Amino acid sequence: MERRKLITLAALASGVSAVSPVWAAVDFGKVLQAGADLGKSESLKDEDLKKYFDQMSADMDRRNKVAPAGSPYASRLATLTSGLARYDGLALNYKVYMTPQINAFAMANGTVRIYSGLMDKFTDDEVRYVIGHEIGHVKAGHTKARMQTALRTSALRNAVGAAGGTAGAIADSQLGALFEQVIKSQHSQKNEHEADDYSMRFMKKNKYAPQACVTALEKLAAMSGGGDAHWLSTHPAPKDRAQRMKSQVTA
Repeated sequence: MERRKLITLAALASGVSAVSPVWAAVDFGKVLQAGADLGKSESLKDEDLKKYFDQMSADMDRRNKVAPAGSPYASRLATLTSGLARYDGLALNYKVYMTPQINAFAMANGTVRIYSGLMDKFTDDEVRYVIGHEIGHVKAGHTKARMQTALRTSALRNAVGAAGGTAGAIADSQLGALFEQVIKSQHSQKNEHEADDYSMRFMKKNKYAPQACVTALEKLAAMSGGGDAHWLSTHPAPKDRAQRMKSQVTA
């Protein structure tokens, strides 16, 4: 990129105006490096993004109580995901977080986490709908796109270090904020529909009960006034989505 344009881009991204009086005090070396880091976030390879998701998922596993192997929740999830460690070209890993929250999430590296509170409320096939829905987000690249956006906006705050043309590690202090931005921000209606449609195909292909897509969403709609249904904050409009899924059950 041409030097002047790079300086301007880096300055704008860091909130510094090119016509501001403080411009003269800016360290041009740092601005150019910031612009270079910004460029790296634009062109990160899939393996680089996977490293970032691996780091973020490991951090989340440390922050939460994971159901140990052989425990009732882990055993149930193992049964529900039998044969799904590799699915539709994806390498997937599943764990249960022991918390009363009704929640679940997935990351582009194949991380799928189901909360025990959701498992308490949902039947086996309703949990499978959630699993299929989260796999749908991964397959469609929704979290990957969010990570790329997050890295672009955080590159100038040193969230990501890079050297020698390879992706560096995310600073530990940034992992929580990055998780909030990439995983816990609300999905768009388009993304939700894509993930729901994927889950319906997932249910039918694996001979699970497709009606569970509807009943799970109806349960979430009924819980919409409760504070523990955290999945609703990232996966909105369950009532409308339940209606939409009904038309696909016998299609």
